[in-house]
Amino acid sequence: MKVNAIILAAGRGTRVGGRESKVLLSVAGWPLILHTLERFRRARDVGKAVLVVPPEAVGDYETMLAPAPESSLEITVHPGGARRQDSVRAGLAALDPDCDVVVVHDGARPFAAPELIDRCAREACAGRSVTVAVPARNTIKRVLRGQVRETLQRQSLWEVQTPQAFPLRLLRDAYAKAERDGVEATDDAMLVERLGVPVGVVEGSTTNLKVTYPEDLLFAEALVSNGVV
Repeated sequence: MKVNAIILAAGRGTRVGGRESKVLLSVAGWPLILHTLERFRRARDVGKAVLVVPPEAVGDYETMLAPAPESSLEITVHPGGARRQDSVRAGLAALDPDCDVVVVHDGARPFAAPELIDRCAREACAGRSVTVAVPARNTIKRVLRGQVRETLQRQSLWEVQTPQAFPLRLLRDAYAKAERDGVEATDDAMLVERLGVPVGVVEGSTTNLKVTYPEDLLFAEALVSNGVV
């Protein structure tokens, strides 16, 4: 089966600080997004990656990727939208016509192991929808207007990461339904769940961090410099 990936890099990432997109910030002397793409180059099952970026930056990303090392992974750059869902839709429209399975990944997660990417792709090739996640390590409370309303049972709570992988037709159906219903979601698995389709969990790793805050860059730098990733 043919597997494509959508890598989302159209967000501004204002919480991390700085004027440029966070996926262009340096980690161990390399833009963060190149670390992400390198993991997909080393994965075996993904043949094409659609990198979705801010519309005004398409040319800059194409220039940055031009001297990339030879690889079996084809990378194309496409403009994204104002919301995450808009960018995923743009990515879906740019996939190969004969694509069967799509892997969706946050460009700001630079250290997804190639083996993890391949495992998700293979689950989707078998007809299953999956998300990477890790068990919650902290006690989680539901808070309303500054007051604790409920303490949730940690044993059943997982922190969701990416990649997430789906049979392509299923994810397109999920997006069509979300658009009809006016629903906005923070991840793609939620939209598939709304179809009544089960979503499996592939256990990830705490090193598969998403760079969101300035301290995340320090952690990412330490992971590379210490040879952890």
